[in-house]
Formats: sequence, structure tokens, C-alpha cells
Amino acid sequence: MSIQVLEPHVAAKIAAGEVVERPSSVVKELVENSLDAGASQITVEMQGGGIELIRVTDNGCGIPADQVETAFQRHATSKLSDVEDLESIHTLGFRGEALPSIVSVARVSLVTRPHTSPVGHEVHLVAGRVTKSRACGCPPGTSVVVEGLFESLPARRQFLKSASAERGRVSELVSRYALAFPDRAFRLVVDGRNTLSTTGNGNLTEALASVYGTETARSMLEVSWEDAGKEYTVAGLISAPSFNRSNRSYITFLVNRRWVQSPMLSYALGESYHSFLPEKRHPVAVLNITIPPAQVDVNVHPAKREVRFRQEDRVFSTLQRAVRATLIATSPVPEIRLPEGGYAEHSGYAPRNPNVPAAFTSGEPQSSASFLDLLSSPQPASTPVEAMSSLRVLGQVQSTYLVAEGPDGVYLIDQHAAHERVLFEKVTDQVSKAGSQVQSLLEPVAVELSPAQEESVHSNAQLLERYGFLLEPFGEKTYLLRGIPSIYKGDGPGRALVEVLDLMAFEEIRKTPEEALAASIACHSAVRAGMVLSRQEMEELVEQLRSCQTPHTCPHGRPTMIHLSSHHLERQFGRT
Repeated sequence: MSIQVLEPHVAAKIAAGEVVERPSSVVKELVENSLDAGASQITVEMQGGGIELIRVTDNGCGIPADQVETAFQRHATSKLSDVEDLESIHTLGFRGEALPSIVSVARVSLVTRPHTSPVGHEVHLVAGRVTKSRACGCPPGTSVVVEGLFESLPARRQFLKSASAERGRVSELVSRYALAFPDRAFRLVVDGRNTLSTTGNGNLTEALASVYGTETARSMLEVSWEDAGKEYTVAGLISAPSFNRSNRSYITFLVNRRWVQSPMLSYALGESYHSFLPEKRHPVAVLNITIPPAQVDVNVHPAKREVRFRQEDRVFSTLQRAVRATLIATSPVPEIRLPEGGYAEHSGYAPRNPNVPAAFTSGEPQSSASFLDLLSSPQPASTPVEAMSSLRVLGQVQSTYLVAEGPDGVYLIDQHAAHERVLFEKVTDQVSKAGSQVQSLLEPVAVELSPAQEESVHSNAQLLERYGFLLEPFGEKTYLLRGIPSIYKGDGPGRALVEVLDLMAFEEIRKTPEEALAASIACHSAVRAGMVLSRQEMEELVEQLRSCQTPHTCPHGRPTMIHLSSHHLERQFGRT
């Protein structure tokens, strides 16, 4: 086949496929245009999952009448003027402006009016061509209606998902932008039903409650961080470790308030929660990373979902430090949530869950003031540093849990998890200063290793020695163990080595080899569940945990303590 230049209408449809993949793509482009136009109120309406109809209405700056038709021409934009502007983009553009792509695959009508103009202008387009253009009366701002998406491209339309699936994508998109711009009022109307509404008062916690619910909003911690140069900042909300999810769908990353999807940022956030969360659990997060526009390239993906950083390492470390510092400083002790009821329940009353405001269960609007009052009550549990400063040990339960009285209630401490945390930090501290202290064995112990264990020894020989394991080959698959870390107090040093190697292989899935080895040593050396401790031993363990940098969790991410608040105790005994 000979090379030929495509007809303009064919080329337009191919180019449109880069930007307009589905209804959510249309909504994304139109909402971003509304935001760039300075709109403080944005309403998104859709029918049939957005396949039948999408309408985005805003109160932004509007488009002058003599520029309306120009806006639908290819390569027409108000967001940049020369090539230098591409190096430092301050808007939510730019890969290729959306209106020409949208009109090539759908019927489009636009009504707009600048705030300074007494009348507006209306234009209708079909297959990219203007069919009506006239002056009209309308409120300030812009309203764009997109109908019959991909009607002229049946092959493209059949690849769309069901209306409910496409509806879910649009709902997620609008929710993300409501979180990215809490200072703008968003409303989402699906098939005539109002499904999302935010006030636009600038309160991110309130916007998050509108999207995810009040219980989630109550569990969030505020992040505010800037690096040494004050060019890179991180701000937003993250969930306390006790409130987590089974997938990453509750994580929103923003770069200069642009919603992006980034494996690198996801990994940085996961590393920040390392040792705070159990495996395969993920936080809720809304984090905006502000960096100089010249340091980020937003022009690498047709739909602008991905960005490229000039200093990726700096972005990674800034995000990780910001989240980690917040978790260490403010993460509360997990609280036992007993069923509400107590005496009131036995009296015939049906108390409502206090974590869900009545307005959210009834569907009626609620004032901002009353919402914030509900959001701040009851008070969250103390952070471990605050709680442990005044703990008084009461005893031991099932030879496994320490019971202590502290601020606002009772604290239960897992003796094995707590001792693991203490030993983990002790081991890592020793190694960072001068290497682990070694306990020489009176007689070397011959240890036979599996091929996987032997490979682990080969791969980490220097590391094992630095942490206190002195080994030398002794025939095929056999090693002589001449020394072990002095921190290890149990029996069977040979078995300890084997178990540490196995645990280390498992832990390396999520940790560095150094952390995996230290966690494995701590796990194997800590006091076990079922071990009876004296009062002095219990008090010493609590004191040691109090001095840890991260007393919240064991090295594997399990909590070291949980809190039963006075509030719940009083309710269960009918005192409130």
C-alpha cells in the first residue's frame, strides 16, 4: 500500500482517540477547562453512564463571542502562546486541547458568557462542523453538552464498558477533583440524582468526608511539609495506620493540584507506612506535591494521567519524609470499637452510630458548622508517645498481653510485638554505630541448609557477619556457626539461623536486606506469647517501648498496643 496523507476528518478521529477514550475522558477535559477558567462552582451531569449525555456547567470566566468557534479548531488554546510555555505549564493543560477531539466523536453544544458581557453566545457542532451559532441569554460562565459519544464510530463504542461501569469511572474522576480542589464547589448529578456535593469552602477534611464518609475523615492525619530548599512541599491528609484498606483505590496523588497516577509515588507512600501497616493493607491518602512547574513534564501522556519529574529522587524522598514524620508524630493508638449500646440499648433505645452524622444517613443537607462539630468528636486516641509517658502497668492477660492504665482509658500491649520493636531498634542502632555485638559459641554448631537458604547466605554473607552471625563452609550444604548476635537469648542457635534465613527471605519482599535481617533477628529473639513475665519485666518492657522511635508497631507492621477508651467503658456500663 502506498503512503498517503489522511483526510482531515479521518486524522481528527484518530487524534481524538488519544484524548477521548471514554466518557470519563470527556469529563476530565471539560472539568479541567472549567478549573483553568477560574470557576468556583462546577456541576457535572450525565445520563447513560455519560454515553448518552454529559453536561459540564461552570461559573468561570466564559469565552468571548468572537472566540467561541475558534475554540473548536485544532491547536487553538488560551493556555500557552510559544514553545517556551511548554517548559513551565501552570494550568491543567497541556497535551492537546480537548474540544476539537470531542467534537470529532460526538454532538456538542456550548453556551457561554463572559462576566463583562451583557449577552452570551451559543454554538452547536456535529461531526466537527458548526450547525448553529448565535447570541443568546445565559448566566455568566460556560456550559458544554456532549451527546451520542462515538455514535459515528460503532467499533469504538462497542469497546466501552456497561453504563454502570462508565458511570463509576466518571464518579471517581469528579471525586478526585473535588479532593484536589476543596476550594471549589463540585456537584455530580447521575441520571437526575445528586450523588456528590461539596461546599467549596476550602476545608479538605470536609471535602473528603463528602467523598468517603465521615468515619474516614475522622481517621485522617494532616500532612504539612517542605524540604530544605522550600521549593518542594507536601500537603494533604493521610489515614492513621489503624484505618486502612485492602487496595490502593483510596489514594489520590496530586502534582501542583493535577491528579496523576504514578507507580513511583505509590511506592514512596508504601515505604512511608513500612512497619506501620500489616502486609497487603494500604492507607487512605490525599496528597498534593507542589514543585516548580519547570521541574515536571506534564506532556508525556495523551490523557495527562502521568507526569515525568526532572528530580525523581528528590520527589520520592520529600514525599516519604513528609508522610513518615507525620505518622511518627501524630499517629494515634488503635482504638477498640465496641458495639454501641450498653444501658441505653437495654432500655429500648436504638442509639445511632456516632461515627455517621444524621445528615449523611438521611440524605438531607447539613451546615458546615455542625458537620465540623461532629467531625471533631469524640477526640481521637493519644499518640503512643503521649500515651506511654504516663502508663501504669496493671498486670498480664493470658500470659500474652500487658494491661496498663493510661490517658483516657485502658491500654493492651502485645508483649511479643512490643519486644520485637524494642529489639529491632536496638539491633539497627548497634549495627549503624559499630556492628552488632557477637556472642561466641563454646562449640561451633553444624547447620545444614537448603539450596534457597544457602543462596541467601552467599548473597548476604557480609551482612550476616555485620549483624553477628559468624559462619564458615563445612562441606556440601553445611556450615559451621561460630557466633550469633548477643541479643539472641533462646536455645538452639542452629535453628535460630535457619529460621532467620527463612524469615529474611520472606521479609525481603517488602524490606531492604538490612531491615529484613534485623526484623528476623528481633522476631526470633523476642519474648513469646504465653510467657509469664514478672511485674519488673513488664515495667521494663513498657519503659523500653516508650523510648523507641516508632513504638506504634512491630517491624512487621502489627500494632504493639490498642486502646479501650473511657468513653466506651462508660457506655458499656451504662454510665452515659
